[in-house]
Amino acid sequence: MKKAVSFLIRLFQQLQSRITKFGKQCISWYVHTFRKLPWYGRTGMGILTGIGMLIVLLVMIDLNFLWLFGKSPSMFNIKEPIQHIASEIYSADGKLIGKFYSENRTPVEYKDISPILVKTLVCTEDERFYKHFGIDFEGVFAAAKDYVAHGTARGASTITQQLVKNLFKVRSQYSTGLLGHIPGVKLLIMKAKEWVTAVKIEMLYSKEEILTMYFNTVDFGSNAFGIKTACHTYFNTTPDKITVEQAATLIGLLKATTYYNPKINPKNSLSRRNVVLGKLYEHHVLNKHQLDSIRKLPTILKFKQENYYTGPALYFREAIANELKEWCKENNTDLYGDGLKIYTTLDSRMQQYAEEAVSRQMRKVQKRFDAHWGTQAPWRDRNGKEIPRFIEELAEKTPAYQYLSHKYGNQTDSITYYLNQPHRCKVFDYDLGQKDTLFSTMDSIRYMERFMHCGFVAIAPHTGEVKAWVGDINFQSWKYDKVLSKRQPGSTFKLFVYTEAMNQGLSPCDLRVDENIPWEVEENGEKKLWMPHNANGGATLDTMSLKMAFAQSVNTIAANIAHEVGIHQIATTAHRMGIQTKLEETPALSLGASDVSLLELVSAYGTVVNDGEAIQPILITRVENKDGKVIYTDDEATGGSHMTMTVAGHYKIPYEEAEVLKTTPEKEDEIFPVIKATVEKMAVITEKFLKGYQVPAVYVVGGSSMFKEFTTVFEKRLKLPVYRPVHPLLVTPLGIAYHCELPKI
Repeated sequence: MKKAVSFLIRLFQQLQSRITKFGKQCISWYVHTFRKLPWYGRTGMGILTGIGMLIVLLVMIDLNFLWLFGKSPSMFNIKEPIQHIASEIYSADGKLIGKFYSENRTPVEYKDISPILVKTLVCTEDERFYKHFGIDFEGVFAAAKDYVAHGTARGASTITQQLVKNLFKVRSQYSTGLLGHIPGVKLLIMKAKEWVTAVKIEMLYSKEEILTMYFNTVDFGSNAFGIKTACHTYFNTTPDKITVEQAATLIGLLKATTYYNPKINPKNSLSRRNVVLGKLYEHHVLNKHQLDSIRKLPTILKFKQENYYTGPALYFREAIANELKEWCKENNTDLYGDGLKIYTTLDSRMQQYAEEAVSRQMRKVQKRFDAHWGTQAPWRDRNGKEIPRFIEELAEKTPAYQYLSHKYGNQTDSITYYLNQPHRCKVFDYDLGQKDTLFSTMDSIRYMERFMHCGFVAIAPHTGEVKAWVGDINFQSWKYDKVLSKRQPGSTFKLFVYTEAMNQGLSPCDLRVDENIPWEVEENGEKKLWMPHNANGGATLDTMSLKMAFAQSVNTIAANIAHEVGIHQIATTAHRMGIQTKLEETPALSLGASDVSLLELVSAYGTVVNDGEAIQPILITRVENKDGKVIYTDDEATGGSHMTMTVAGHYKIPYEEAEVLKTTPEKEDEIFPVIKATVEKMAVITEKFLKGYQVPAVYVVGGSSMFKEFTTVFEKRLKLPVYRPVHPLLVTPLGIAYHCELPKI
C-alpha cells in the first residue's frame, strides 16, 4: 500500500514538473515575441491575449475546472428551465375559483403581450437588446468608464442577463466553488456565470422567446410574479390591453419593487413612471405632445393583491390540496409550482348561494346566542356550571404561551402577566371579516370562543359530485373544517336504524309503543342500565307507526328498534351506506352518540336517493399539466359541465368556446367521440334513477342532446324510446300530462 502511494506521489510530482516547465517555455516564447513587435503590434497582441484569456476563463468557469468555480446551469437546464407556475382551480361551470402557488405566476404567450410593454421594457432596461448576443460590451465599457471617472457604476445587465438571475437564481442556487471563499472573487464568478448562461440562452432562443420568458419570470412586487399577474394585481387588466402609462409604471418599478411600488410609494412610482416615459420619447416611441399629455395623467390603480384567502370556496380548495397531496407525491408533481389545471365538481353559483346562506343564517344564530348568554361565560357543563380553567387550558395550547413558557420557565406570574397584556391583533368580525383591535391573548381567546360554528356541504346523490362546500363561517379565523371534523350526528343517525329495520323485514307502517325499555350495558367492567329519554321528557306510551316515530324523531322507539335489530347490524348498514368512520357499537349509537363527519353523513343520506347504492364523494374530475395533457381523471365524474370541460381540455380552448362547440350539430362526427364516455355514464345514472318506475319514454334536453348519437346511447342503455322536444320548456307539461304514451315531437 505504501509503495502504491509513494508511486502516485512521484507520478504527480513529475506531471507537475512537466506542466510547470511547459508553462515557462510558453511564457518565455510569448514575452520574446511580444518584445520584438512594434507598438501597434504589441497593442493588438495584448488585446487578443486579453480576449483569449477571458474566453479561457469563461470556459473554465462553465466547466467548473478543478471544482474551483462551482456548478453552472447546464444546457439541459436552459432548454427545460424550472419555472414556478401557479396551479389553477376551476369549478364545474368553468370559473377560476382559486390558485395554489409558491410564486403567484401565470404564464402568457408573446402574442398576448402588448407591443407597448415590449417597447417600454427594451427602451428602459436594454436599449441594444436586439443588437447584442446576451452581453452588451458597450454598456459594460460605459459602466466601467463611469466608475473610473465618477466612482459610481451604472447597471450594465442586459435583459437576457436579468432573465438568467430570475430564472436560474445563479447568485443563490449555484455555488462558487473553492475560489468563491476569496473576498471579491465570488461576485466576479457569479457575473461570469451570468454572461456564459446569457450567451447560451441567446444561442437557443429567439429574441421574442427571451422577452416572453422574461415577462413570465420577473417579480413585480406585491406577490405578483410575471406580467399577467402584475397587470391584474395593479390595474385589473391584461397584458394585451395595458395602456402606455400603466406599462411605464410596471416597467418602472422593476428597478426597485418596493421603493417604486405604486401602492406603497405612489410619489416615487409617479416620478419613476415619468422617467420611463422620457425613455420612450428618446427612442421615438412617443412624440412630444404624447409625452406631455401622458405625464399629466395620474396613476389610477385598481389594486387587488391575490393571496391564499382570495376567492370563494376556501375550505373546498384546502380539501382539494389534501386530496391531491399523496397523488402529487407519488407522481413527483409540485402542486404549488407545476402550473396544473385542476377541474372540480364544485358549482360556483351553488357555492356562492351556500356561502351567502351560511353567513346570513349564522348571523341570526349568533345574535340569538349572544342575547341568551349576555355577559355570562357560555362554556358550561351539563349542570349549567362554568367549566373551571376552560380559557386557561386553551391558552396553554397557543404559540404565545409556549413562547412565554420557554422564556420564563416556572415563573407562572410572569407568564400570566404577559398573557393579559393588550396588543394589536386581528380577530373575526361579521361585518369586516377581520378587524384590527387591541386585545390581550386571554381576551382574544374569550372573544373567539363565543362564536357559533357550522358546516355545509351539498352532494349530487347519483354521481357523488360535491357541488357546494362551506367549512365554517370564516377560513382566516378557523381553518378547522367542520365538513370534515367529526361530531356526534345525534338524531340524523336514526336513518341507519330504520334502514336496517327495513332490511330485516319491518315496514314503515309497523306499530311500536313509545315506552322506556332499559338496556343492560357494561361500563368500566360494571353492569349498568341504559335508558334513553325523549326530547320532551318521558315516554308517552302512545302507539305509533315507525314512519311517524322517525318523522317525530322519537328517541325511545329508535332505541327499542335498535335493540330488536342489533347494534352491530346497524353499524354495518351505516358503513355500507357511506359512513367510513369506525363506530362505537353501544346502545347510544342508535341516537347518534358516535362521531362522524358531515361529509360522510350527507354522502350516506344520498344513498337513499341513489336507490340504495353508496357513492363516495367526488371533488376532482380531472387534472391537466401546464401543456394541457390530462394526467389525472376521476372515472365517476359526469354531467353537462364535465362534457364541456372535456371538450375544452381536448381542444385546449376556453370553457365558453367549448360550450358552443359541443352544441354544434355540424361538428357531431368530431365532437361526439370526445364526450361519448360521459354520455354513457349519464345514461347509466338515468337508468338507476328510473329503476322501479313505469316510464314509457324519455325526453332529453340540453346542448349535446341534439347530437343523433346522444339519443342512440340512451335508447340502447334504457331500452326505452328517447325523444328530443322542439323546446326544453315542453318537457315539464308533457311529463305531467302523459298517461299511456308520450306523443312524438
